Amino acid sequence: MRGNTFGKMFSFATFGESHGPALGVVIDGVPANLAVDVTALQAQLARRAPGQSAFTTARKEPDTAEILSGVFEGKTLGTPIAVMIRNTDQRSADYEALKGEHRPGHADRTTEIKFGARDHRGGGRASGRETVARVVAGYFAGLMLPGVRAFAWSDAIGTHLNGTVVPGSERSVLGFTNATVSTQAEAFLLDCKARGESAGGVVGLIVEGVPAGLGEPAFDKLKADLAKAMLSLPGCLGMEVGVGFAAAAMPGSQLSNNASNFGGMEGGISNGDPLRLRVAFKAPSTIGEKAKAGRHDPCLLPRVLPVVEAMALAVLADHQLRQRAYAP
Repeated sequence: MRGNTFGKMFSFATFGESHGPALGVVIDGVPANLAVDVTALQAQLARRAPGQSAFTTARKEPDTAEILSGVFEGKTLGTPIAVMIRNTDQRSADYEALKGEHRPGHADRTTEIKFGARDHRGGGRASGRETVARVVAGYFAGLMLPGVRAFAWSDAIGTHLNGTVVPGSERSVLGFTNATVSTQAEAFLLDCKARGESAGGVVGLIVEGVPAGLGEPAFDKLKADLAKAMLSLPGCLGMEVGVGFAAAAMPGSQLSNNASNFGGMEGGISNGDPLRLRVAFKAPSTIGEKAKAGRHDPCLLPRVLPVVEAMALAVLADHQLRQRAYAP
C-alpha cells in the first residue's frame, strides 16, 4: 500500500489501523531547537479524542502521545520525529459478525477490490481514527509557523448554520461559536442518535498570519495542496476557497471588488490575507441499529475541527520550507 505520506519538504507518514495495537506518525523536515510542549500537544489530541460527550462515539481512548524519537530535553533535534498513540478500547469482537459485510459508504468493498484483503475491524486503515496521527503532525507543523493561527469551527451541522465568526471566539461542545445555534444542533444530534440516524456538516476555517508568497503558480498551488489535504480526510466531500461556488454566480465586477472573496490566495499563491476555507463532510454511513449501539459518531463534527486545522498547518509548513529555497 502506497499513499501513506503527505508533503514534500515538511512531510509525515502515518501508520496503524483503527483496531490495531497503536497508530502513529513519523514526521520529517522539522528544524532543530524548537521547543516542544507535550501538554499543548496533548490538548490538541484531546479535542479530537472520542467519548467526550453525548454527541460522539462511546469509545474511550486517552490518545496519549508517546514521543519515540526526534525530541530531546524538550526540543526538536532536527531528526525524524516518531510519535505513537496506543489503542486501548477497540472491542474488535463487535465486528466479527460484520466480517463478510460491506458497509455502504465505507471503504470495505473498495479495499477488498484493490488489495484482495482488508482489516474488517472498524474500518482498518480507512478509519477516521487514523486522523489522530495527523493532529500530531499538525502540532509540529505549527511550531514552524510562529504568528500563524488556525481557527476551525462548526459552520453547519445538518441545516443548523453558525453565522458570522470572529477567530478565537469560544466554541461550544459542538464547535459552534453561536450558542443559540449550538443548543438547537445539540437537540438535533441527540435525536439522530436515538433514531440511529446521522448528519453531515461544514467546517469553517480561518488561518491568520499567513505570509504572502506561499504556493506555486501551476500544479503546486497553495489552494491545490490544501484541497488535497482536506479531501484526504475520511468523509470529506468538498472544499471551498473564499466565496467558493458562489463565485460562479457573481459578475466579475462584484467578485474582483474585494480581495477577501479569494480566500487569501491569488493565482495559487498566498497574498498575505487570512486564508478562508469551508470543508464539507458527509453524514457517517453507520446508521440504524449499529448506530444506536453508541460506538459511532452521529456527525463527524466537532471532532474533525482540530484535524482540519492540523492539515492546513502541515500544508503551510511544507510551503514555508519550499519558499526558503528561493531565498538568496
